[in-house]
Amino acid sequence: MLADMTSEPEKHTGAGVPDAFERLWTPHRMAYIQGENKPTGPGAEDGCPFCAIPAETDEDGLIITRAEHVYVVLNLYPYNSGHLMVVPYRHVADYPELDADETAELAELTKQAMTALRTASAAQGFNIGMNQGAVAGAGIAAHLHQHVVPRWGGDVNFMPVVGHTKVLPQLLADTRKMLADVWPS
Repeated sequence: MLADMTSEPEKHTGAGVPDAFERLWTPHRMAYIQGENKPTGPGAEDGCPFCAIPAETDEDGLIITRAEHVYVVLNLYPYNSGHLMVVPYRHVADYPELDADETAELAELTKQAMTALRTASAAQGFNIGMNQGAVAGAGIAAHLHQHVVPRWGGDVNFMPVVGHTKVLPQLLADTRKMLADVWPS
């Protein structure tokens, strides 16, 4: 239950003293925040998850589809249900490093992702983009990946705006299966 915001907030005088804020604790995110398991170099043996994921089964790796140069995987830390990434197999950091075939396939799988998300979940819009470099917000800057985030009218409510918390209504394994089942050929 949320605190009654109409009453005067209690003053915070020390640890454990209540104030006017309810808190949602997500200690499992601390590993991500602190950068645990960040790649130390190129390749799966150096901790790059985008190099390691293709060796897993589609279900275990949350892979939706595989192509010759690029694959599509669900984001482990999604902004919205269905948030996926289009990732080249080759370990490159910067968009201009992609060759023509990789660039074309990345674009084609992005289009297919939009089609699948519209089919599976009636997505009304999308945020699509790449964060190039750590200073630009790339969580894993060493391996290029393009985000495809489905959006719906009203999908931003008080939880992310005020509570800095996102409520996701579906497990990642269920989302992966739903999208894989409708992925365009």
